Amino acid sequence: MSHLLAGLDIGGSKVLAVAVDITGPDGRARVVESVRLSTGLGPEGVVDTAARALRALAAQLSGDAEARPDDWFSGVGIGIPGLVDAENGKITHAVNLGVGPGGLALADRLGRRLNLPVVVENDVNAAALGAAAHLRLGRVDMAYLSIGTGIAAGIVLDGELRRGPHSAAGEIGHIPVDPTGPLCGCGQRGCLESVASGSAIAARWTSREGSDLPPGQDLFAAAEAGDPTATSLRDEVAGYLAAATRLLALTVDVDLVVLGGGVAEVGEPLRHAVANALEAQATGSEFLRGLDLSARLSVVPRDQPVAAIGAALLARTPPGSSIPEPETVLQPDLTA
Repeated sequence: MSHLLAGLDIGGSKVLAVAVDITGPDGRARVVESVRLSTGLGPEGVVDTAARALRALAAQLSGDAEARPDDWFSGVGIGIPGLVDAENGKITHAVNLGVGPGGLALADRLGRRLNLPVVVENDVNAAALGAAAHLRLGRVDMAYLSIGTGIAAGIVLDGELRRGPHSAAGEIGHIPVDPTGPLCGCGQRGCLESVASGSAIAARWTSREGSDLPPGQDLFAAAEAGDPTATSLRDEVAGYLAAATRLLALTVDVDLVVLGGGVAEVGEPLRHAVANALEAQATGSEFLRGLDLSARLSVVPRDQPVAAIGAALLARTPPGSSIPEPETVLQPDLTA
């Protein structure tokens, strides 16, 4: 059987499938091939898209359009939005995928179709595992703060995902932070997701004429160029994200908070803005200054598809087990 693992990051519009090699001398997951496809909606569309992506991945690896995925991969991991029963490989309430409360037994259906073992995990949790593996954190406690269409966190404690008994650990996007803020899709007002997510930024900032950047990236570019409106909105968003970071650090006392998701494509300017907000918020608090939260902040490298990589690693480490641990890790590798 092949030593390669397959990882799929399934979103509402696109699917990214990667082939991952974990046999290198440094033990780090290495992407050797990738495929992007549009996502088919509904239970049938999701299964069909996943199967097509895996067949396309095998075809690219082999140069043979008829290549079988089970000849190339020892297992498949899938990161997907919605409520995920990781133990049974089922998803429900993935609204953007057209999967409702009736659910989809994705692991069983895809596994039987392709004759491969399949594991399924929430996409943010998969990204948390991928980020932890890429940064070579070993047993370091980490929270991955995903800032995309919504906001959520994946929490890795002592090398293991913390899902919670109701699979709701890390759903901080629905914690209200502004009682006078906009109405959130969850029915509450002023949730983190409604004031600091990618969709919240897009609702308040339109990319400048001639710019091909998404609203979040364009906002930071305009602020860097000195636009006072952009600077004000950037600092407001950074303040809310600092509150989210503080919330994660104070509830589970993680060593590291990693910023990820679509908005994190901004890169270091986002980390700097959130770190500055954390330092400003600590000005009047000796307690917060002592925690030095800004020093615990990192951002996912732009070229790392951590959700797909984390999903692939889950195919080697089934639900309930730990992330692969490097043989020797003295410090988190924040320069990777």
